[in-house]
This record gives sequence, C-alpha cells and structure tokens, in this order.
Amino acid sequence: MKKILAVGLTAALLSTVAAQTAPGTIVDVAAGNSAFSTLVTAVKAADLVGTLSGKGPFTVFAPTDAAFAKLPAGTVETLVKPENKAALVNILTYHVVSGAVMAADVVKLDGKAVKTVQGGELTVGVKDGKVTLTDANKGVANVTAVDVKASNGVIHVIDAVLMPPAKK
Repeated sequence: MKKILAVGLTAALLSTVAAQTAPGTIVDVAAGNSAFSTLVTAVKAADLVGTLSGKGPFTVFAPTDAAFAKLPAGTVETLVKPENKAALVNILTYHVVSGAVMAADVVKLDGKAVKTVQGGELTVGVKDGKVTLTDANKGVANVTAVDVKASNGVIHVIDAVLMPPAKK
C-alpha cells in the first residue's frame, strides 16, 4: 500500500512539475519576457490576446522593445489609441504566419515569400546562417533568436518592426 501511495504521489508531483515548466501560449511567453513589453501592450490594444492565445499553431516574428524604439517618435503611442486599432491589427498580424515554422524550416525558405495572417508576404533571406525578413516596403528585420516554443506555436525574435504594404 505504501508503495502504491508513493508511486501515486511521485506521478502527481511529476505532472505538476511538467505543467509548471511547459510553455504557455505565445502571449504568455511574450508577457513573461520584459523585452516584449511594447509588443504585449500592442497585442492588448489590438484585442489580439484571445487570437494569439488560441489553438494555433502560429509562428510569430516578434519585435523587441528595442525594435519598436527604432520607429519614429510617437508611432507606438499613436498606434495603440483605440481609433487606430485597425492599423495596429494590420501591422501585428503582418508578423504572424500560420503553422509552427521552426528555424530549421525557415532556413529552407531562402529567397521565398511567406504569406502572413494579415494577407501580405515577407521575403525570407538566409546568408551565412543568419535569417532576415524583408517587408513589402523593403524594410529588413534580422532574426536574432529562434525557436522560442509556446504551447500554440513558436516565436522568432526580430530586431525591427515590419510594415505591411499600404492599403489601396
């Protein structure tokens, strides 16, 4: 009886530890990293928390706070205003690709365009093992960290905010 109880307690403890160490959703992972505070603020302002916490899987090319700081002064403050929600959603969903695309898969896409959830495309470049993304306006973001796993996808960290094509 003691042996059964000990096995049961050990199994319960292991499942609790596994649950605590399993990654959360993309939003949870981003919110747990101080380098993404601007991104998390923007995701909340765009009402995308539910979507990016959903089933997925998603691949998010996540700009850091330093990437957002490269934008012209006042850009982020303007975008997070309620009246600019559509523009913010347009920009944020331009950083998301359907499916979990791991780094090993991204490097195979050299020179190819990938379709974003927003509907536009990003061109993938690979040189000397480094990956870049080029947006519709020829802006380039370097991928600085890869394969940050979440329960509903993966995050790749980028050093610039990508801008979708202008709406016609």
